[in-house]
Amino acid sequence: MTAATILSRTYPPDVYCGAGVHVTHLAAALAAIAPIELRCFGAQDIAEEGLRVRGIGPLLPPEVDLGSPPGRALDALARCAAMVAAPPEGAVVHAHDWYVLQAGLWAKLLWRRPLVATAHSLEPMRPWKADQLGPGPYALSGHMERTALEAADAVVAVSEAARRDVLRHVRIAPERVHVIHNGVDADVFHPGAGAALAGDLDGLDPARPFVLFVGRLTEQKGLEHLLAAMRHLSADVQLAICAGRADTPALRARYHDAADRLRVERGGVAWIEGLSGAALAPLYARAAVVCCPSVYETFSIVNLEAMACGTPVVAGAVGGNPEQVRTGETGWLVPLVLDAAGAAPADPDGFARDLARALGEALGDPARARALGAAGRRFVEGACAWPTIARRTADLYATLAAQARGSTESFR
Repeated sequence: MTAATILSRTYPPDVYCGAGVHVTHLAAALAAIAPIELRCFGAQDIAEEGLRVRGIGPLLPPEVDLGSPPGRALDALARCAAMVAAPPEGAVVHAHDWYVLQAGLWAKLLWRRPLVATAHSLEPMRPWKADQLGPGPYALSGHMERTALEAADAVVAVSEAARRDVLRHVRIAPERVHVIHNGVDADVFHPGAGAALAGDLDGLDPARPFVLFVGRLTEQKGLEHLLAAMRHLSADVQLAICAGRADTPALRARYHDAADRLRVERGGVAWIEGLSGAALAPLYARAAVVCCPSVYETFSIVNLEAMACGTPVVAGAVGGNPEQVRTGETGWLVPLVLDAAGAAPADPDGFARDLARALGEALGDPARARALGAAGRRFVEGACAWPTIARRTADLYATLAAQARGSTESFR
């Protein structure tokens, strides 16, 4: 039997978020240990050594608007059903994120497979989605997530902070929640990658210092706070916004317009689209500093990629950021107190000023910034290499499979 069946919404060629990056690298690293089956949304049909990938296409009738929030939630449920119509090949099923957690739950009930669920984020920690999606779809996504997590034989939290969030919001025994970090490919993301950076990326001058933002266009990533912070910095400092997929067209327009306004005010703002994966490494390695102004992060892959490239990080003190970024060690951690809803800084102006102060320190002392960046590189090499993370995940599979068989046979 295949060691595990992984369930994911995204897998190449359609990867747009941290969960998809995680699944892509984890599957490859696990496949080097034992055979892995992966089922995802899409048209994939891939057979590689140790890894079999099958995509599930849309199944709802054409009159359903799959671009609407209700349509996306119902589409996920329909594909979840298709994912488990055939018995999983794996001895264990491992589901990632709310889109496919119900498939994992149904595989546990229908095919009697132990369920591992990775909580890359939690719906209760993203209250802005209630306005973005509407109360009905948001309630449904939360229900899909919560019921599967509560039934899982093991929940993987990607940081200690994420584990605390799971225990606060999900009715689950603490011993069933395990911390296994996100990882980074330190061979792809490395300090020497900056030599490959091409000039004239939307006007970005690689020879001049620049602050780099990499992320999806979503309330969570806090781009507006970085844009506000840049108004407190010298106009000699450039800002490179490497924009990922937007949650909605309205959000994309909002952030793009805000970047345009900043460009008119001070110049030096580059808006870069279409880069992902290894193509980002030259930007990370050439940046003076990478900024993570998010209001919610479990264990940022962007931070890990920046640190692997030897670039210091400025980040808000939320979620798993303090487990990666330590002021005076690997970067600058900026105090961040959220409002009562947990959706935004309680003092947005103060947060922007504090971001600007930390960015100014990084830009004003390049030697210290390089030293902190080098320390970040050592951190990710020691704690966040994918083979290490795959080994820990495989050991968890082995424990659950052995418990299901009533034996102590190891997963090797």
